[in-house]
Amino acid sequence: MNKLTTKEILEENLSRSAPAGLTNLKLFVPNIRSLHNVGSIFRSADAFGISEIILSGYTPTPPRPEINKTAIGAEKFVAWTYTQKPKDTLEELKDRDYYIVGLEQTDSSTDLPDFVANNHENICVVLGSEVSGIDEALLPHIDEFVAIPQFGKKHSLNVSVAAGVILYSMLEKLWIKGRK
Repeated sequence: MNKLTTKEILEENLSRSAPAGLTNLKLFVPNIRSLHNVGSIFRSADAFGISEIILSGYTPTPPRPEINKTAIGAEKFVAWTYTQKPKDTLEELKDRDYYIVGLEQTDSSTDLPDFVANNHENICVVLGSEVSGIDEALLPHIDEFVAIPQFGKKHSLNVSVAAGVILYSMLEKLWIKGRK
């Protein structure tokens, strides 16, 4: 057993293609205050082959040294846009046949393991802010809410960790679809 070199890892990564569902998946990132969390979301999006990150509200945008520190340059490879009108943007995505999924704990959230991703060709996942979750004004524009089951004493995850969890779950759900 030998660890792969950085060059070997890059060659392996570039030899693969992300499942179609992931390349059609967008992340909507409204009102995330931490530049480091935003950078981490970019890095995870790059790792999973996500098509676009949509930033909104007071979410910081590249280029910023703090974003680059955790993104390690991923913000240069993942397409991103900024919108001042998040509700309009979600409605435009719906018009383009995107299924809008809010990663939020509600009284009607589907547990992430039970979410059926392969029923939808295009998905946009809306992340919530570190403090208050998804803005109340955006809730009516979301088709389905999904929650990450938790079993500890704390009631939430860091937003960048939650993004990584849902992206990995989507990989499993959509990669299985593509391999059958």
